[in-house]
Amino acid sequence: MLTTAELIVIGIICALFGLIALTRLKTELIAVIVLLLVAFSGLLPATEVLAGFSSSVVITLIGLFIITRGLEKTGVIQFIAGALHDYGRGSEAKLIALFMAAGAALSLIMNNVAAGAVLLPAAVRVARISDIAVSKLLMPMSFGTLVGGMATYLTTANILMSELLLSRGLDGLGMLDFLPVGGLIVIASLVYMLLLGRRLLPERASMTQAFSQPDLHHTYQLAERMWQVRVLTESRLAGRSVGESAINSELGLTVAAVRRGGDTISVPKSSQLIVSGDELLIVGREERLAQLLDWGNELVSVGDGALLMEPIEIMIAPRSDAIGKTLSQLKLNRDAGLLAVALWRDGRSQHTDVRKLPLRVGDAVLVVGQAEDIERLSHNRNYILPAGAYSTHTVDKRRAPLAIAITALALALSILNLAPLPIAMLGGAAVMVISGCLAMDDFYAAVEWRVIFLVAGMLPLSLAITDSGLADRLGALLVNGLSGAGGLVVVAGMVLLTMLVVQVIGGQVTALLVGPLAINAALQMGVDARAMSVAVAMACSMAFLTPIAHPVNILMMGPGGYKFSDFSKVGIGMTVVTLAALLLGLAWVWGV
Repeated sequence: MLTTAELIVIGIICALFGLIALTRLKTELIAVIVLLLVAFSGLLPATEVLAGFSSSVVITLIGLFIITRGLEKTGVIQFIAGALHDYGRGSEAKLIALFMAAGAALSLIMNNVAAGAVLLPAAVRVARISDIAVSKLLMPMSFGTLVGGMATYLTTANILMSELLLSRGLDGLGMLDFLPVGGLIVIASLVYMLLLGRRLLPERASMTQAFSQPDLHHTYQLAERMWQVRVLTESRLAGRSVGESAINSELGLTVAAVRRGGDTISVPKSSQLIVSGDELLIVGREERLAQLLDWGNELVSVGDGALLMEPIEIMIAPRSDAIGKTLSQLKLNRDAGLLAVALWRDGRSQHTDVRKLPLRVGDAVLVVGQAEDIERLSHNRNYILPAGAYSTHTVDKRRAPLAIAITALALALSILNLAPLPIAMLGGAAVMVISGCLAMDDFYAAVEWRVIFLVAGMLPLSLAITDSGLADRLGALLVNGLSGAGGLVVVAGMVLLTMLVVQVIGGQVTALLVGPLAINAALQMGVDARAMSVAVAMACSMAFLTPIAHPVNILMMGPGGYKFSDFSKVGIGMTVVTLAALLLGLAWVWGV
């Protein structure tokens, strides 16, 4: 018979899944709601409910985010991406191995998504100069960041599993506990991708095959969506400004330029007056153009982009503040000197009503504007710009060796057990500022507060699963169901369960839900709880089957021109190889 506490925990878990599946609430806000439900239900004292905000997990993540930003601001990460760009010429197999290994290497010291975002422009550029479909590089690179995250303590799920061990009074996990098994997985994954996986990768035109004007015009089909229209005397546009004309608000069309006599006004502001005789460069669908012509205007030419400034493509970054907002709500508008003329989503370009669509991670926006406005945009962490569009004047390369030394020292203090990891990471973050590698404003901006609130909000539920006795009950059911099975079979079962849940709700939440159950099952069956924790933590990174299983996969969807099914086609084999390498490593290293 379930106790009242267990029923409440089950109810909260059901509410969690319901909120994720049925609402558009951000995951971090759902985590805060879960925290409040745990608090008001009385499952834990208020001090324990709020303890997640001061937990070692949160402190470690804050320090890691800041140290990573220090490496970026001193040009270390950009140097690595640039070196890959310079070296990246050659065969398809060589490039796949190069970018997959680079993704794995960067993920050892930084967030998986950040690693993917840093390498993305370089991979697209290298694919172009090597005449290789970028779809052949981006999925291996994404998978590389995931398996690289398995080999380091500095992955959120890995840190969380260590914290759950400590909450049970058991020894936690250290910096080197993940490396032997994780390293084996990285090697096995590379071999799989080179021998079989690369043959399953699609060869498909991406939205950003070249980052050059002719290709962008072709990719976005601008020639089929651009029209030059003359404003006649009786036109309802004459005497109105661009903003007052309702061309965008009513018809969803974009005025990209205005020609008056011999002068061309590119990216006209909303206040720009339209007069009789003006020729407007319009971007949008033909049926909407027909409505514009009915307003008293005439068509001059079709597909003439001579008035259009050279476009540049930007992507919406993971955890960007732009997600969920429309272009009209952002400063990607004509009054800021930037004009969005098209949007790429789900494998196709959109030219009409683009400023009314809520943005998603991985969306690409085709923008025109002055060089200085594009340069300002390159400093905005909400967007990813192509290689070569990044401004470098804020990068202090002189301090790059110092930033590397600070990072190495912080890691060494933890590896050698000279300081707890949270203290080492926080100390490294502080020294980044003291040494001048990072400004204080960047110190605050570096922290991914969404991740912090997600982790801190979900930790109380994880503790309640254990304290209520639900973890013991479920663990006992699992033990009874697997009675007589070996420890490796039990671990394999938990890994498969974790992996399946990850495809739906992501690794961070999965670690906090499955983790207590896995640890209890290990204790009841006499399996090493630390080995079980390593296995479950690594399974939280086995997000190969769907693009929605991890943000780094979503990030690659648009640039790679991938379909949803492409990930499962390549990811099934990746999952099998990863699982086999994981179980082999656990038997070899941990004696499971």
